[in-house]
Amino acid sequence: MLSWDDFNSDAPIKTFKPQDIPAPARQEAIQQEVQKAVGLEQQTNLDQQASLEQQTSPEQQTNLEQQAEPTQQVTPETETVAEVSPVAAAAPLATTSPTPAPTPTPKTAAVEIDPNLSPLERAKASLEALDIEAAAAELEMGAARIEVDDKAMINCRADLNQLVPFKYEWAWQKYLDGCANHWMPQEINMTADVATWKSEDGLSADERLIVERSLGYFSTADSLVANNLALAVYRLITNPEARQYLLRQAFEEAIHTHAYQYCVESPAMDEGEVFNMYRELPSIAKKAAWSLKYTHSLSDPTFNTGTPETDQELLRNLIAFYCVTEGIFFYCGFTQILSMGRRNKMTGVAEQFQYILRDESMHLNFGVDVINQIKLENPQLWTEQFQQEVIQMILEGTELEIAYARDSMPRGVLGMNAAMMEEYLHFIANRRLNQLGLSEQYPGAQNPFPWMSEMMDLRKEKNFFETRVIEYQTGGALSWD
Repeated sequence: MLSWDDFNSDAPIKTFKPQDIPAPARQEAIQQEVQKAVGLEQQTNLDQQASLEQQTSPEQQTNLEQQAEPTQQVTPETETVAEVSPVAAAAPLATTSPTPAPTPTPKTAAVEIDPNLSPLERAKASLEALDIEAAAAELEMGAARIEVDDKAMINCRADLNQLVPFKYEWAWQKYLDGCANHWMPQEINMTADVATWKSEDGLSADERLIVERSLGYFSTADSLVANNLALAVYRLITNPEARQYLLRQAFEEAIHTHAYQYCVESPAMDEGEVFNMYRELPSIAKKAAWSLKYTHSLSDPTFNTGTPETDQELLRNLIAFYCVTEGIFFYCGFTQILSMGRRNKMTGVAEQFQYILRDESMHLNFGVDVINQIKLENPQLWTEQFQQEVIQMILEGTELEIAYARDSMPRGVLGMNAAMMEEYLHFIANRRLNQLGLSEQYPGAQNPFPWMSEMMDLRKEKNFFETRVIEYQTGGALSWD
């Protein structure tokens, strides 16, 4: 297995600079930028002038060049283009408008291939017309190798396809940890849950309410998180190692949705009732609506970061989903189901939730690290006004989860009640605020469920012959120590 040390060779790595590119190629790239700036009409005039120059005498040629100089003066922006990599210069800088620069159209799109040719001949003709330069410009590959300092969490114009060298080792490590802790819902035995659910005295009415409402909310919530990752966040995070973890997280969200479906299907619950609670139950509908409020702008395919307003919009989305949806909205239901498992009820569902909680804890920590990294690299975004807005978001999420606790737990059950859950959610909200560098809003809040910390301890193991290892690892990574 390769490690980072395998790439630390003493052999010098050649760094390409603009002057390393042959002068004709460099001049051609610069001319392309000038053509974009002056427009098609001015370019036509230049072409006509060039044609005229070829038909004139040397003296006339000199006069024409002197006359053309005032109209071809290089602007400061053009000088910048001439000093950097020709291909990279085509990409907009982070300080410019977020609208991406138009990418060259591959020549294959305009090439007409004789339909009378054989399929093989048409394939060869298409490959001959393939424009490699246009593809390289579209990928923003640049002429130089990527350096660590070229990378950034957002608004990075370096090649996103080059994974190494890593800038954020923590992001890569979280990806590796996620892969090592892979699991699937079908691996968990649900036999006891089927018997408990079908038995008339297996669960009380309040306990059945908790199971149904937890599955009803989470089956929707993890789908919302996955959609936000795939349709918005992944496109706007511009660091490849962080993107690698986002892909892993999106897959885990799919596993979680699968797990909830499996928990509903195994004991033959009413699927229509469970999966439509986010439409029909106000306390669940409000949580879903609150999360969706922060996806509308980012899910627009024309949305781009690059201005203080759009960068803050991305931060709002990350805080809403990582710190509130996954960091607050999940905790009442998790606590209820895990408490049920501790009482030897619905043990299969409880074990599924324990693995999901383990994954969500890693999602939360990754999200907080991304948010704080963006703050570090873009301190102008973390204004006093924006901080107050974030505090309000955390408080809103806490109030919504408290309302859900009262709705799903109208009476004391499983050694807890709504008042105890409110205290716990105040404790959780303070933790989220601290993680973002903000002041606590619920002074003195304590954790009434200390056993929840044990449930989230990824290093804690169970007896292998009673159930599976909590820190499940794949293949040769499994440790029996």
